[in-house]
Amino acid sequence: MDESVEQIDPTQELTTESVKKRAASGAVLLTIRTIFIQVLNFFFSNGLLAAFLIPAQYGVFFLVSAVINFLAYFSDIGFAAALIQKKDKLTGEDLRTVFTVQQTLIILLVIIIFAITPLIRNFYHLNQESVYLLWALAFTLFASSLKTIPSVLLERKLEFNKLVIPQILEAIVFNVTVVYLAWKGFGISSFTLAVLARSIIGLISTYIIQPWLPSISFSMSAFKSILKFGIPYQMNVFLAMVKDDGMTLFLGSIIGPSGVGLLGWAQKWAYAPLRFFMDQVIKVTFPAFSRLQDNKKDLSDLVTKSVFFVCLFVFPSLVMLVLLAPILVDIIPKYNQWRPALFAISVLTITSGLAAVTTPLTNTLNAIGKISTTFKLMTMWTFLTWIFVPLLAVLYGLNGAAAGFTVVGFSSFVALYLVSRYVDINYLQSVGKPLVASCVMGILIFVVKNFLPTSWLQVIILVTIGLISYLLAIFIIEPKLILEIKDILKKKQ
Repeated sequence: MDESVEQIDPTQELTTESVKKRAASGAVLLTIRTIFIQVLNFFFSNGLLAAFLIPAQYGVFFLVSAVINFLAYFSDIGFAAALIQKKDKLTGEDLRTVFTVQQTLIILLVIIIFAITPLIRNFYHLNQESVYLLWALAFTLFASSLKTIPSVLLERKLEFNKLVIPQILEAIVFNVTVVYLAWKGFGISSFTLAVLARSIIGLISTYIIQPWLPSISFSMSAFKSILKFGIPYQMNVFLAMVKDDGMTLFLGSIIGPSGVGLLGWAQKWAYAPLRFFMDQVIKVTFPAFSRLQDNKKDLSDLVTKSVFFVCLFVFPSLVMLVLLAPILVDIIPKYNQWRPALFAISVLTITSGLAAVTTPLTNTLNAIGKISTTFKLMTMWTFLTWIFVPLLAVLYGLNGAAAGFTVVGFSSFVALYLVSRYVDINYLQSVGKPLVASCVMGILIFVVKNFLPTSWLQVIILVTIGLISYLLAIFIIEPKLILEIKDILKKKQ
């Protein structure tokens, strides 16, 4: 088999081995980046904002963001994913065509947002401060679209060492701005100014790192080539948007802004381990899997390791979250307002754990071109979400909505079967071992917790015991892990 996977430019050729090395180093690098960003987001920004803002203000931000995400779907046709997944070398005509079409759609979308602002305002009873947030998020759509081509070029080359720089700058600017302004009493306007500052710094830094001269051009042949993958991919994005953001909008009419705020807060924390450890793996593996789609053995090996890597970190984080969340609510006075969301957090961690397994698998299906299979899965999940979540929300409110998401999550086992038709995955190795080690850690923390008084010292002791017990358990269950870590570090060099 020819090892040449893709030629990015006349002087750079990515072979199977170089893809593996860049994927490994990219995963490590993005893990470090994500830990930094998510610590900033969830412990600095969310932690302080929870003290400075009330649930209703959180709810407005989630609702307005969901409106923008819904409308943003119509500004894209899977352009970025199609360019990244494409086997052949990208041409200047491909890039210019995508840029031209996308900017046209974005401009039309921004005009539509301004035109229907009165409708959105009346439907959700938004004040003028919330309307400004809506317009600010509309601007971020335009700024983000301008970054598409430079970002695609970096991902095609698997140069994540450069791609992370704008993301880190955006996170710092957003979190510092929103927390400072919330502290000063700006309320919802804190989000408005923060998202504007984030989008501007992200746009400037991206073009500095990956220069590309925007130009207007259109090629029908290039456009059709991109649409072959782009349209099915975007249909999956649409279904995901209807399933998630669409449901958030609908729940706003059932449990109200405060209920949505509590649910959003619970989801933020329950899905935090995914944002910490899974997102960067997905970012790396999509272009890597795309380049290995004709090499089934190497692909299967990399998919198995990717799922194992995600579960290795996500599972123990979820167990620790469930056990420590009630303690943190007790010892942080201003967190008492979030107590109604504790049950939702516990239930949603199950959904998060299932997603840690299934999301890398659907990512694999997309990368190898089985986009129709992913579409069927997304159709099933969307259908089930719109049945169970509203029904249980009407019956049991906030906790019912959380339980509905978890009920739908159990259908994810269908994805395991479908992926096994194309890629051989050792689930006992990739899922079973981290799960067993996490259960051992959870039992130990639960027992020790009952003998300690509620305090910050208790949290520190439990976290320490949890880390030590998990490491011991996983190294006993999987002794080859040390060799795997050494191998990844060698590839990073």
